[in-house]
Amino acid sequence: MPARRDLFKMGAASALAMVARLHAAGLKLPSTVVGPDQTTITREPFGDLAIYFSGPTGQVESMTAGSLRLKPGMSPHAPHEHPEEEFMVITEGAGEISVNGKVTNVTAGSMMYCAAGKLHGIVNTGKDPLMFYFYKWKA
Repeated sequence: MPARRDLFKMGAASALAMVARLHAAGLKLPSTVVGPDQTTITREPFGDLAIYFSGPTGQVESMTAGSLRLKPGMSPHAPHEHPEEEFMVITEGAGEISVNGKVTNVTAGSMMYCAAGKLHGIVNTGKDPLMFYFYKWKA
């Protein structure tokens, strides 16, 4: 099994697959700082995805923190729901976030919270990339 530090060098899909193994082995995410040069960028048709942290912590069963630079006119996926709570912080660009069917225009400085099991989504409605950071966890 890879060391915890190796988790941060893996691509997004590989990092997410490691969550169950970390949890089963009783390993927790270490206290550390990760710079943008220490993540693996996954280039998707809709934009560039980076996962900074993914795994259990001392307080939660699972946690994922990352960023997405979303291309103009794009959405990473249709509105969806999942068992984790989630925050999104918009740092660049303009778009729309939907939460339970309510659509809100967002720009840099906007923040979303979505409870577990609630339908939500994001779309870039601007002419420039929309950058946001996301934090999901399950206690």
